[in-house]
Amino acid sequence: MNKISDNLNNKFIKKALLYKHLNGKIQCNTCEHKCELKINQIGFCRTRKNINNELFTLIYGNISSISNNPIEKKPFFHFHPGTFALTIGSYSCNFTCSWCQNYSISKTLPKFIDKNYLLPEQLVQLAIKNHSNGLSYSFNEPTLLLEHAINSFKIAKKKGLYNTFVSNGYMTIDALKILIDSGLDAINIDIKGNWEIVKKHCNADLNYIIRNAKYAKDHGVHVEITTLVITKLNDNIKILKEIGLTIKNKLGKNVPWHLTRYFPHYKYNEPPTSIKILEDGMKMAKNLGLNYVYIGNVPGHNGENTYCPNCKKLIIKRSIFNLVENKIIENRCPYCKEPIPIII
Repeated sequence: MNKISDNLNNKFIKKALLYKHLNGKIQCNTCEHKCELKINQIGFCRTRKNINNELFTLIYGNISSISNNPIEKKPFFHFHPGTFALTIGSYSCNFTCSWCQNYSISKTLPKFIDKNYLLPEQLVQLAIKNHSNGLSYSFNEPTLLLEHAINSFKIAKKKGLYNTFVSNGYMTIDALKILIDSGLDAINIDIKGNWEIVKKHCNADLNYIIRNAKYAKDHGVHVEITTLVITKLNDNIKILKEIGLTIKNKLGKNVPWHLTRYFPHYKYNEPPTSIKILEDGMKMAKNLGLNYVYIGNVPGHNGENTYCPNCKKLIIKRSIFNLVENKIIENRCPYCKEPIPIII
């Protein structure tokens, strides 16, 4: 690990928001791992540390990646289509996935480089300068930047920008509440498999992820779900049906579900996902009654588009991550007037 001192004047070190003293240790309450840390011990995510019996984040404003992306790239298909979000990430993760698509930062210990430091005020100014419509915390797990995101969100809302998270959904309810109160507008949550897969491969409990998706939706946050369909792991209809039923029963039939094609990365080297499996999964999900199911990472596929669930006509056309045409008028299908749940 790049050495960082415990000097509390160091700009990357900031006191954490969510923790408590417990049995002579500090319990971090940022995510559901709820690490209990002795003095000088670093948490599972490798970004939070017990310093002098208080909890600190080590990566405040430590930005590894930044780009101005179409909102469709997150992916958000029902949230301000055709707009752009200034997107940032930091380092490390609180999951253990061996197929990680962003492993170069999520599987990397924090690097403490002065030029990577970006204050919330600077982030919002940069978004405005680049004509971004909002912010997105993504790339690695954004919950690790909780304190930074909260401050950025408050500033962004005052400037008329929206705020989004692309997350594994493993934050505590307390963390999620603070994000919502600070101006979180939309969250895309990964559901990486059924309960067994998430436990074995991510070292996590799927129940918390579903709980958070439901809580966010019930409290006015726009929610979309993504499942990376991984060869020889979750690429069968039985597992996808479990996920689809969970989305329908817990979140509702109108929550968009993105079935995304996997490509070999990090330590997982199976071939890319069969397009037929993605198509079968899409058909199955629609037969379950889910109205908005999409296929991702297959450029030019019709599964990128939005079709009216009533008359079945094309109402939003996309190409890769670009909006080509949006026919929706006042949140209704222009052909049959069916209400379409989308934030314009």
